[in-house]
Amino acid sequence: MAEKLSKQELSRYSRHIVMPEVGLEGQEKLKKAKVLIVGAGGLGNPAAMYLAAAGIGTLGIVDFDKIEISNLQRQVLYSEEDIGKSKTSITKNKLEKINDNLNITEYNERLTSKNALETIKKYDMVIDGSDNLPTRYLINDACAMLKKAWVYGSVYRFDGQVSIFNYDDGPCYRCLSPEMPSKGVPSCAEAGVLGVLPGLIGVVQATEAIKMILGKGKILSGRLLAYNALDMEFSELKLKKNPKCAACGKEPKIKLNDYNETCMENDKISASELRKMMDRKENFELIDVREKIEWEMGRIAGAKLMPLSGITRNNFKDFKRFDKKEEIVVYCRSGNRSGHVTKILREKGFSNAKNLVGGINEWAREIDDKVSVY
Repeated sequence: MAEKLSKQELSRYSRHIVMPEVGLEGQEKLKKAKVLIVGAGGLGNPAAMYLAAAGIGTLGIVDFDKIEISNLQRQVLYSEEDIGKSKTSITKNKLEKINDNLNITEYNERLTSKNALETIKKYDMVIDGSDNLPTRYLINDACAMLKKAWVYGSVYRFDGQVSIFNYDDGPCYRCLSPEMPSKGVPSCAEAGVLGVLPGLIGVVQATEAIKMILGKGKILSGRLLAYNALDMEFSELKLKKNPKCAACGKEPKIKLNDYNETCMENDKISASELRKMMDRKENFELIDVREKIEWEMGRIAGAKLMPLSGITRNNFKDFKRFDKKEEIVVYCRSGNRSGHVTKILREKGFSNAKNLVGGINEWAREIDDKVSVY
């Protein structure tokens, strides 16, 4: 049953309604639609703003982070007075000021294998505003199980990508990349991103979501749109569905998994556990695998800098000076790159190597808020 528009809404959306591709029926479809946005950051902000303005009736916002000053360079929903506050709470408040006809549900939590199906099944589609591969694979697998389409977006320095996965029996993300890479891939926070880039990519994501709801236009299913801001060039890669895909193939085999938690428990250490080791003055090596420019912005006291780029180039030879029985704690910004290093160290016989869960970001949040987090 269509969602009827009020007189105020007829006026608000008049520029939509006069378009033959939208019309009154199309605007009523937008009002009836339910869209889940996972990640209220650089991509999620513009996508949410334009979907709210367009008249999407129900929006769900998933994020567990608080707003940091480094977010303001690209996350345009937030201002300096919002620093330290919940992203979902501020997003809900700001979107309601854009459009008070919205129904917004905030999920101030991490999307995990335990809550993904229950959360996603309430919505028509998902927009991916995450900045890490574990969440992306989780979204893909849950959407494949639920037969839900999702709008993929990613940004890296000057490059952005958009595609639609699991739409109308089209390919899913695993058709493009069957397994999550074992090597740590830096997030935009770790590698850097041009501030305006997520705005463009997020708006393209919102555009595709609206087209799917309206049933109009050529959807980016089976097509990966790539954009390079430095050269101001768009390109397109054709994608094909893999009939043997573990997620969306004829005989799906995939199970939901939290890929950032697949290490054994003794491979990891929390910020509070590391603090206790320091307080007890235990003998261990604390290794920072970020790059020098990141190190100069802020570090954990007592750490030694061993950038991942150098470690990889030297094939881990720098670790030969350490005893293989020695306690080693490795960290980066969020635990992604250091998790990769820890895994290889253990494979090389460093049985007491551990990854700091959440990296320096979690250390700053839990232990020492004077440490710079960028």
